[in-house]
Amino acid sequence: MKACVYTLGCKVNTYESEYILSKLIDSGYTIGNLDEICDVYIINTCTITNTADIKSKKIINRVRRLNPNSCVVALGCFVEDHKDDDLDIDIYVGNKDKSKIIELLDCYFTNKEPIRRVGLLKDKFENMFITDFKNRCRAFVKVQDGCENFCSYCIIPYVRGKCRSKELNTVVNEVKTLVSKGFNEIVLTGIHTGNYGVDINTNFANLLKALIKIKGLKRLRISSIEVTELTNEVLDVIKDSEIIVDHLHIPLQAGSDKILKLMNRKYDLNYFNDKLNKIRAIRPNISITADIIVGFPNETEEDFKETLENSKHFAFTKIHVFPYSIRKGTVASTMTGQIESSIKKERARRLLSLSKELEKEYANKFVGKTLEVLFEETKDGISIGHTSNYLKVKVKGNINSNTFKNVKINSYLLDSLIGEINE
Repeated sequence: MKACVYTLGCKVNTYESEYILSKLIDSGYTIGNLDEICDVYIINTCTITNTADIKSKKIINRVRRLNPNSCVVALGCFVEDHKDDDLDIDIYVGNKDKSKIIELLDCYFTNKEPIRRVGLLKDKFENMFITDFKNRCRAFVKVQDGCENFCSYCIIPYVRGKCRSKELNTVVNEVKTLVSKGFNEIVLTGIHTGNYGVDINTNFANLLKALIKIKGLKRLRISSIEVTELTNEVLDVIKDSEIIVDHLHIPLQAGSDKILKLMNRKYDLNYFNDKLNKIRAIRPNISITADIIVGFPNETEEDFKETLENSKHFAFTKIHVFPYSIRKGTVASTMTGQIESSIKKERARRLLSLSKELEKEYANKFVGKTLEVLFEETKDGISIGHTSNYLKVKVKGNINSNTFKNVKINSYLLDSLIGEINE
């Protein structure tokens, strides 16, 4: 039979989908894509925003129309948050039992009856171990799941459950396996990555210390980490390791103390600023990117202008901008002072414009310098890769993927540095 796996949302979903693909292949399925007639369509969904919900529903409806006789499987956060909805799905799987997809498919094709496995949040880490990450130059490794921060805007703690960590030795063995397969860069991912180890008597710093010792690992990247989890111990590891890349993604969410408090974030702007100063003291050229939500309830124009000014002050190299999205069941959904959609869109546009300015300013610092680039793909005679600080670099010519090259940077154009190989 032919199966398609389609992924929405975060890097954790990407990792889980890769695991599911490997299990399908091991079980004799051929793999198709979203435009093909398949026997099974597996949609790994997201519910972080209203837009994510719309996309999840759209893809589910699309594959059902494409092949009405197929088995449609919906996994993940959207399903968990909409477990009582009457959707045209054959197998509902929330955020538990994703690893059991083959068993669930076998059961469905034997009994031809719908299956619902939702509302069963996990107490322990659902172990997934990937030995390959096909068609990619960097491999993701999921080390943690769940969140207990309960930010007032966020549905994720309700659909992902409590914090759970993969055993440290298992992570080390998984990374060793991927490195042995030729992966030069590993990305650590989780729902609350920096909280790794809270449930298994270790911590994120210990995990980093173990991983940077792995022979053959060239780059270790952290997908995202809360500023409160960049402890002195973690910063010491970053300071002393050339393997950990020159890039950190640190969600800010708002540049106003008033809004941060309403969001139930665990820091204020002074704390955030002091931590950035510590980071830049040990890594002067580091790229720091951030998430910011605009149009949170009771955000005034003055609050938003404060966010703009602080984004400049913090010198982010890129900002991922999210208009606030009401998530039913969260504290923020019941707040007064909800902001009109038109105002949220306008603020998002202004912040994105600033992000482009900051990105260009940071990238131009590297014009005239030689940078090490991990090349990933070639399109129309142009090879594309990324630096340690996650700047996109383009050069003329066909360079093998998963290859490091030193590149002399000549200019910055649109979203990329343009250079030439400097052997």
